Amino acid sequence: MQSEFMDRLLTCVDCHGQFVFTAGEQIFFLDKQFKNDPKRCKPCKSKRATLGARAGSGVAPASIARTETRTECSECHIETTVPFKPTQGRPVLCRQCFQSRRIQPAEPSVTAAAIIAATTGLDLQTPKVDAALRQPQA
Repeated sequence: MQSEFMDRLLTCVDCHGQFVFTAGEQIFFLDKQFKNDPKRCKPCKSKRATLGARAGSGVAPASIARTETRTECSECHIETTVPFKPTQGRPVLCRQCFQSRRIQPAEPSVTAAAIIAATTGLDLQTPKVDAALRQPQA
């Protein structure tokens, strides 16, 4: 059964002003299977999105403040703060140790030649494997 959509007036939870929830927006919400009506008018929604984008630059809105936990780095044993609550039994790294671990590439356990050999049945020592490795992927 198709219900008719009509423009509705809603109240913004931030500025308490009224805004129109259009019939087209209601159809969009239905298509996306959103369960709730919008809570904010477009200006307040864009202002909130701008504040959220700045959160990465160290400026976070009060409602989205992160908790910092003081702990000891598992590698260098200096005191540091982390933006999460550490789980017992898992290592916690300071920023410097974390970044140095991310930069070092992990040793691959399986090479491309081994994958090609396993999937195609080719011998690793044949020129066919070398040719297969040089061909660009589609």
